Amino acid sequence: MLLALVMVSINLRPAITTVAGVMNQVPGVFGLDPSLLPLLGTLPVLAFGISGPIGPWLARRLGTGRAVAVALLVLAAALIVRATVPALLLPGTFLAGMAIMTASVLVPQIVKANRGTGWWTGLCTMGFGLGAALGAGLVQPLEQAFGGNLPSALAVWAVPALLGAFLIHRSGGRPTAPTTASSAATSPAASATPTITGAPDAATPLRRQRTAWAVTAFFGLQAMLYFAITSWLAVYLVSRGLAPADAAALLAWFSLAGLPASLLAPVLAGRPRILRIMAPGLGLSVAAALLGVLMAPVELQFLMVGILGVVQSAGFGLAMALVVIRSIGPQSAGRLSAMSQGFGFALASLGPLGAGLLHAMTGGWEVTFCMLAAEAVVLAGAGFFAIRGPLVSAEATEATAPPEQATTNGSKATSVR
Repeated sequence: MLLALVMVSINLRPAITTVAGVMNQVPGVFGLDPSLLPLLGTLPVLAFGISGPIGPWLARRLGTGRAVAVALLVLAAALIVRATVPALLLPGTFLAGMAIMTASVLVPQIVKANRGTGWWTGLCTMGFGLGAALGAGLVQPLEQAFGGNLPSALAVWAVPALLGAFLIHRSGGRPTAPTTASSAATSPAASATPTITGAPDAATPLRRQRTAWAVTAFFGLQAMLYFAITSWLAVYLVSRGLAPADAAALLAWFSLAGLPASLLAPVLAGRPRILRIMAPGLGLSVAAALLGVLMAPVELQFLMVGILGVVQSAGFGLAMALVVIRSIGPQSAGRLSAMSQGFGFALASLGPLGAGLLHAMTGGWEVTFCMLAAEAVVLAGAGFFAIRGPLVSAEATEATAPPEQATTNGSKATSVR
């Protein structure tokens, strides 16, 4: 199951970063109006925002494993169609985004249902980063391998999507059962969760639970930053004088440098004392790293882009971990995942579009990077509130497990206040 989840995660970013790595070639190859490039970067994230409920709905009917497998099959079809039919580049990109979101929201639910620890979440988030790096770093070598045929270099990513669909279907096709009181109190997943002051209230809808909104805000803000960076970092670096191939390589380095952080962040988030510092501290670190990329000379961009990749990937790892840590059971994790990723990605869709418009309006990158840094400061505030308050509960059967029974490393955890 863990191998299948990692393979699924690897498939949930190349559809975006492959196009970002060759954004300057898209108008000439696909006949796309250059003014529509910001829309191309925004479409998949916009699809994320409106397709969040599809995953839980499909999982209730097919089981989580089969639902993810169906999503990956649709993703493979979308990757082939958008690459081979130029007129369907934008619709295909939107469909790929919907498929990615459908699979993505179910990953935390499967982790919670299998009593996965922080290492499970960390390996999955590292899979996201690895997929993003492979997409950005291999698109141009693949284009050369296919004799300069960019559509083939984009369509070939349907192959790992089909492999992921096969693995997850074989590993977990059964529906996820709600957690009972006894299992929630004794499972390793519960024992890895820091205790939070205040009992969950299953009668309260998620939209009225402040912890759910804080987690959603944290997820959305870090996603907005991520997609704004991945959409325009290569273009920004080219404007600084780098060759397009070198800029694409640095975009891949942005993801690769963050892989260890995306693995370790969910593990460290299970420690309440570290979590108190990590949640708000990552936002401030991202703000500092963005300003560093803006002000550093070209010779130091490798270092600064690497630092930005580390703190940005750690933020994503923490966002995924909060969905698991701050929910009381697998059904609640699935609902919170759909809410945080649905609303969060709707917010994130403004990132690539806003960054592109600011650059077009000002003719430079200073205002764009300063606005992104200001957003990172707001992210720090969202992290501060996300780790406080009661656990999120969406199911009455899960709410019967008292959160005060949860322990950390075999002993009673301290409250995060």
